Amino acid sequence: MAKIGDIDVGEFPLLLAPMEDVSDPPFRALCKEQGADVVYTEFISSEGLIRDAAKSVIKLDIYEKERPVGIQIFGANLDSMLKSVEIVEASGPDIIDINFGCPVKKVVSKGAGAGILKDIDLMVSLTEAMVKHTKLPITVKTRLGWDHDSIRIVEVAERLQDIGAKAISIHGRTRAQMYKGNADWKPIAEVKNNPRMHIPVFGNGDVDTPERAMEMRDQYGLDGAMIGRASIGYPWFFREVKHYFETGEHLPPPTLDERVIAARRHLQMAIDWKGEKLGVFETRRHYTNYFKGIPHFKEYRTKMVTSDHPEDVFATFDEVQKTFTGFEFV
Repeated sequence: MAKIGDIDVGEFPLLLAPMEDVSDPPFRALCKEQGADVVYTEFISSEGLIRDAAKSVIKLDIYEKERPVGIQIFGANLDSMLKSVEIVEASGPDIIDINFGCPVKKVVSKGAGAGILKDIDLMVSLTEAMVKHTKLPITVKTRLGWDHDSIRIVEVAERLQDIGAKAISIHGRTRAQMYKGNADWKPIAEVKNNPRMHIPVFGNGDVDTPERAMEMRDQYGLDGAMIGRASIGYPWFFREVKHYFETGEHLPPPTLDERVIAARRHLQMAIDWKGEKLGVFETRRHYTNYFKGIPHFKEYRTKMVTSDHPEDVFATFDEVQKTFTGFEFV
C-alpha cells in the first residue's frame, strides 16, 4: 500500500499528471470520477504566485471532491519558492509537488523545471528548505537527467528522500529528449530497487495502455503510475486500467452518448470556472480524443475547435450525437 506522508493512496495508485492548460478543476473532476487516485494541478509559477498574477492564482482553486489533490509549483529562487509554499498552503491541498521536470525552454532558461537538473545540489537544497517550511508532504516530479551522459537519478532520488521528500515521480526521458523517443523505465526501476529507498517511486511516460500500466507494476515493480497524455480527452483511461488489473480484460470503450455527455459536462464546468472565453478555448485540445475513431469527423472537429461561442459548440455536440447514433467504438 503506497503512502505519501500519512496519506494512503492505495495499492499501485494511478495519478493524474500535472499538465499545463489540461489538469484544471473540470478535467480533474472527470478523471477523479473515472478512478484517478491522486490528481495534481497544472504547474504554477512561484514568481507568478508571489506577484499575485491572475493566471497563477486561479490555478490554486481546488475542491473537496478531488482529494487527495496536490498543487505543483516550479521555480529556482529559494525566497520565491518559500513564499509560494505559504500561499499554496492557504489553499488547503493535501500535497505540495515540486516540478523539476518540465523541459520547456521558457522554464528551463530560468533554471527551473528540468533546468535544475544541471545543478543537483541546488535541487536538493531547495527541496530541503521547502520540506522544513511546511507540514504538508513535499513530493517531487523530475526526469532521468539533463541528458544521457548526466543520468544520476538513483543518487538524486536517494538524496531527495533523505532530506524529507515523501514521494518521487520520474518521467523516463531526459530533458534533451523532450517528448521524443521511448520512455526508459529501467532507471526508474533502479531507483525503486535501491535498498535504501523507502518512499513511493511513481513512473511516468508512455503509460498509454492498461497493459503498459500492468508492465510498470509487475515487471518494473514501481509503486504507481502517473498518467499524462493518455488521459487528455479520455478520462476513462483510469477506469480501464483498474478494470484490466482486476479482471485481465478490456472494458468496452465509452459509447458515443457517454462521450458527448462528458464533453458537454467538461465544457460547462470550464465555463463555470473560467468564464466563456477561456472555458471554450481551453477545452478544445480534448475534443479530438473525445471523439477519436469516428470516420469523416473533420467537419465536426473543425467546428468544435473554431467556434468561439459555447452555444455553437454545444450545438455541434448535439449534431454529432444525432449524426453518428449507433456508431460503435473499437
